[in-house]
Amino acid sequence: MNDNLTWQAPPTQSRWIWLFVLIAVACLLGYGYYLQYVKYLDPCPLCMTQRFFYYCLGISALVGIFSFRSWIGQRSAAVLAFLSTVGGIATAGRQVWLQHLPADEVPACGPGLIFWMENMPWLKTLELLFKGDGNCAEVNWRFLGLSIAEWSLAWFVLFAIIALWVMFTRKKSVVTG
Repeated sequence: MNDNLTWQAPPTQSRWIWLFVLIAVACLLGYGYYLQYVKYLDPCPLCMTQRFFYYCLGISALVGIFSFRSWIGQRSAAVLAFLSTVGGIATAGRQVWLQHLPADEVPACGPGLIFWMENMPWLKTLELLFKGDGNCAEVNWRFLGLSIAEWSLAWFVLFAIIALWVMFTRKKSVVTG
């Protein structure tokens, strides 16, 4: 009997986890577009930035789905997903913070993303996308008492927990004979 240890491919359970993440992200983005194009709720700069991080998370989930047999692929997908969720948590957290500021402390509303992109250097536009403005403090929608930003923050935290779980799941070792 040989006592060498070999590494077993991760279980297909990870494929189902990434599929859940991908479907959840697709539903969240779909609902965001529904609110924008059907209910005419224009997204603020921080909402647009959160969408970017949801897209990054969705791409990470696709990597996880298609690399479910590779431990390195799973770890890479989890790291990318976690980095995406950190960005999402930061932007959603900033928006939640802006929404809870007293009215006299809310920053002034800006001219909008299109104006920024056409008239400002791209680094300044990028800074404004992460900083937000007075539009980001408006709450036009609530579900179960939480705003869109608060729900987004909750989802990003859930996705971060999932990414960390996948990231720190150990390889299984088997004894070969």
